[in-house]
Amino acid sequence: MKLISIAAAGMRNELGKDNDLLWHLPIDFKRFKTLTSHHHIIMGRKTFESFPKLLPNRVHIIITNQKDYTAKNCIVVSSIQEAIKIVKEQEKAYVIGGGEIYKQFMPYIDEIELTRVYGTFDADTFFPEINLDEWEICFQEAHETDEKHRYKYTFETYRRKQEK
Repeated sequence: MKLISIAAAGMRNELGKDNDLLWHLPIDFKRFKTLTSHHHIIMGRKTFESFPKLLPNRVHIIITNQKDYTAKNCIVVSSIQEAIKIVKEQEKAYVIGGGEIYKQFMPYIDEIELTRVYGTFDADTFFPEINLDEWEICFQEAHETDEKHRYKYTFETYRRKQEK
């Protein structure tokens, strides 16, 4: 099983503020949908509650400390270990946030799919620092601003370096 973090982050690793995104990048939404469709997605409760509805064609796993929390058509767990156990037979599973969930999963992640947004933003949630001693970038695709994308951005894929 390959465990992948997927996020869009500003130049200082900003993810969001007040449980909302900081930018609108339609191509990034499309990429997120393409990559995560037909896979399990793992998230914290606040991230889940920021969605207007369930994301189609994905199994939602919600991690929360709230004992009696329920969410229709979702799997609710109380730890990252429980979430990992659920997805261990899958080809891939995606960790989709928020900031604390990304941080807790970092030791278990095999790849990072990051959209780097070229701007700095007022944020209260951040993606963990990517230590280039542990990670190598294996894909980059730069995009300029256009009528639908106010900020420049780059799709980046990182793989955990293999120990020699």
